Amino acid sequence: ILNYLGVTRAVVALTKIDLASGREADLTIQVRERLQGSSFSAAPIVPVSMLTGQGLDELRGALARVLMSVPQSPDIGKPRLPVDRVFMLKGVGTIVTGTLRGGRICRGDGVVVQPSGRATRVRTLHSHNLEVPRSYPGTRTAVNLPDLDSRAGDQKSVERGDVVTLPGLGGTSDTVDVVLEVSSRVTLTSGKAAGLLAPGPAAGATARTGRPLRHGLLVRVHHGSANHPARVLFRDRGALLPGHRALAELRFEQQVFVFAGDRFILRDWSEQSTLAGGFVLDPDSDRGQWRRKAQAMFLEKLSAALSDPTEWVSASLERAGLIVKSGLLLKSQFSAPAVAAAVETLIARGEAVVAGEALAHRDWWEDMVRKAAAAIDAAHRSHPERPGPQLSELNSLFPETRFAGAFQALVADMARHGFHTEGNTIRRAEHQPVLPPHLRAAGARVRNILATKRLGVPSRKELATDAASQQALRHLLDTGQAMEISADVVLDADVFNQAVARIKAHLDAHGAASVSQLRQLLGSNRRVMVPLLEKLDRDGVTRRQGDLRTLTR
Repeated sequence: ILNYLGVTRAVVALTKIDLASGREADLTIQVRERLQGSSFSAAPIVPVSMLTGQGLDELRGALARVLMSVPQSPDIGKPRLPVDRVFMLKGVGTIVTGTLRGGRICRGDGVVVQPSGRATRVRTLHSHNLEVPRSYPGTRTAVNLPDLDSRAGDQKSVERGDVVTLPGLGGTSDTVDVVLEVSSRVTLTSGKAAGLLAPGPAAGATARTGRPLRHGLLVRVHHGSANHPARVLFRDRGALLPGHRALAELRFEQQVFVFAGDRFILRDWSEQSTLAGGFVLDPDSDRGQWRRKAQAMFLEKLSAALSDPTEWVSASLERAGLIVKSGLLLKSQFSAPAVAAAVETLIARGEAVVAGEALAHRDWWEDMVRKAAAAIDAAHRSHPERPGPQLSELNSLFPETRFAGAFQALVADMARHGFHTEGNTIRRAEHQPVLPPHLRAAGARVRNILATKRLGVPSRKELATDAASQQALRHLLDTGQAMEISADVVLDADVFNQAVARIKAHLDAHGAASVSQLRQLLGSNRRVMVPLLEKLDRDGVTRRQGDLRTLTR
């Protein structure tokens, strides 16, 4: 179990040595033999007796020497307190205790209790019977949570196995992809399986019997201070034998809160024996992805680089394609600075692309650019009379980029590679809108009417009476050959520009003029003149003052 949990340092206290006077050396040798094949084969062994006091000073010295080599518990800014005790104090409220990991908790912090997601706050903190303003990773911590109740069944209750953490560190899941391993020190109770498939215990090791860990087995997962029922699934639907490890999926009966890199223990349903140990690879897995090759490749890459944040970011991008940077490896053992450094490394290596507030895998991003270019080319072929597709049309084709500014980044990237945006459209730089053959006659007719009728043009409905004329008119508007004055009035662009120049000259000379005076000046009618002047007001060319128009200075 200690090996499964990644414990690598120990001091062995050979107790009650007063009962074995003269046999201390033999007993020490026996203990040493039992430690062979484990992480503790070289651990100091100290014979001690509480009755006589023998070895107590030596034990203290051995503990001090080993502890000097133990690294400080890391502060990655992601505190989690697995609750192992809950009780009430009169006049104080609910107290929870546990060993803090991953970050510090401060008095007054807003916290959440997972997996329920209940929000509360820290009123006071105690560590080793002393009130403290903050508690650090690796310390025993008692937290006063005044807004919660310790009574079982209460909607605001907190209980053993819950986790006190900060908001914004991700949610819960009922499916987790992991690596499982069974120690070579285990022998199976099934003689056939043990004799044919499982390697024996390591030399000098003491074997422990256990049941084989098979596909579909219902187990208990011990994680933190919690004990969760779950079912084990293997990709090959087989069994995991002693001395081996394999990818697996744990499907829990309720929501759990775990991080990538967390270690845990599997025990059988009756909790008579330990079946395996493991660590989390994907804390938010999708059951539908379990048997897909892409998920297997993702998990294999993670399992080969457990302590390398760059490889984890790379694998995550390779699988997802696009990830919001703020959520990247949020539920992991890596700190935000470590993840940021990994991102910069991948960008420098050309493996990642910044896409607004998101990060994209280079291959995935280039594929998006190719698909977008193909969609624009298809729009040019099907509607050569238009400048290009609307940006909203293009966005609808790529739902993967609809968040965190990713689509805007895609458009900006395309603008650097031969595409132009004009207003709310996008086109290839070399594309020039032209009317297709079947619309050219309609286009010539509409242009002729606009040019000859000038400021006496008919309404838009009368101007474009059929689908061909409507498409031709849209082409003239898109290419700037015609100007949309209002929903009902369209003018030839040259006619519009000449009219604006005459209006400006008249107002410059006379200071102000009414609609009627300007209508007479241009030889137009109110149906055209009123919308024309309203457009000039909107464009800031003129200003309306009662019934008169003046130039905007």
